[in-house]
Amino acid sequence: MSILALFAALAGASSHPPVLVHDIERGAILAAADFADGPVNGDAYTGGIEAETAIGLEAVRRLSIGHVVRGNDVATPRLVKRGEPVTVRARSGGLTITTSGRALADSRKGDDIRVVLPATSRTIDGFVEDGGSVLVDIAN
Repeated sequence: MSILALFAALAGASSHPPVLVHDIERGAILAAADFADGPVNGDAYTGGIEAETAIGLEAVRRLSIGHVVRGNDVATPRLVKRGEPVTVRARSGGLTITTSGRALADSRKGDDIRVVLPATSRTIDGFVEDGGSVLVDIAN
């Protein structure tokens, strides 16, 4: 029995960490069905994360079948993708104005983002909210 298997057995963990059951394309959101327990070679599990941690996260690169998912392979999902239309909400005090815009970059919740307003061709800065809308706070 290898030392890794011995430690896993003592800790009550599986000696076969979760691996991907099929290829995952960049930008795909990981789901429980993407994982199964499987054998890995030697130190291939180093830095691997549990399937429960990876579920719901976005692959930042293409991942191959049999791959152990590591923390740097995934990130919180992008809510806005470059070139996509977005809803822009400009807020000042109690007044909110809503319009449409086009994202100039990929962004996740809470990220700063630049948006072009097609009606005026003006570029504005805001941040991404839940649902992928962009909030612009206007100073009073």
